Amino acid sequence: MSENKEVPHVRTLVDDGPKNWGKWGPDDEVGALNYLTPEKVAADAACIRSGKTFTLGLPIGDPDGDPIWPGRSQPQRVNIRDRGDFLAGAGIDYPGGLEDSDDMIVMSLQGSTQYDALGHVWYDDHIWNGYAAETTAGGLRKASVQAIAERGVVGRGVLIDMARHRNKKVLGRGETFTHEDLLDAADQQGVEIRKGDILIVRTGWIGSFYYTPKEEFYRDFLEPGLTYSKELVQWFADMEIPNLATDTIANEVTFEPETGVLLPLHNALMRNLGITLAEILLLDALAADCAEDGQWDFFYTAGPLKIVRGTGAPVNPIAIK
Repeated sequence: MSENKEVPHVRTLVDDGPKNWGKWGPDDEVGALNYLTPEKVAADAACIRSGKTFTLGLPIGDPDGDPIWPGRSQPQRVNIRDRGDFLAGAGIDYPGGLEDSDDMIVMSLQGSTQYDALGHVWYDDHIWNGYAAETTAGGLRKASVQAIAERGVVGRGVLIDMARHRNKKVLGRGETFTHEDLLDAADQQGVEIRKGDILIVRTGWIGSFYYTPKEEFYRDFLEPGLTYSKELVQWFADMEIPNLATDTIANEVTFEPETGVLLPLHNALMRNLGITLAEILLLDALAADCAEDGQWDFFYTAGPLKIVRGTGAPVNPIAIK
């Protein structure tokens, strides 16, 4: 895209696409997670074959830094009490002589592996399901992450390894792919993306944070990822995808290449279709195991923290094979 080209409003891309507003009633706050019915979850448990488990959350508070969206503050963990307090005579005099340690952390709720609330982004004065954007003032009174956390996310997960599909350790800066690329990769992997699946996509990007100099990782920040098209959005709608999760900070290429619009899929998928987004997953170990045993589907479960009125919440998803 030319640097002199005016960036259009996101509505010009996504406003005439499919919407699920009202599909699950006027009071719905969890959107496409409604596709994960008890009957479907019970059937999806058949994905468990060996019992191998993989946790997909990042460590929080690494002294060398965590991968976060530029501008967000790094998590800060501090000790409140430890052995030093007792050695100095400043510890608590517990009955019976017990000693302890305690600490606290200050962090952005979207500063690690996390789920977005459906009310996290919007345009034209309305968030998911048509709720007024004013309901976000002072905290999300509608479509907060608490609704997702109370429900939980459980079902058949399918990992699509786009980096491996393209014979790369990590996709390049701004490298894009489409739903058709996802289907090609699935075919190569020998796995079927079924209606109602939790779609998990590996680019290698978050893994690269741990071996790339920080100034290089964040330079002119531009992540790889899915790129907007009307056909892609319609495919997500037709496939009734409840949850998209990736090993990038924002699930999609940072700027849509043709127009320069920032993160249009956040609006097309989350605001309009109610698809829950999970971001900053660490997928390398799971992908390596899937490539070794040929099983790319698994039972996926995630329970974000129940943050009242939160726009997002940390999570440590688990894949069970």
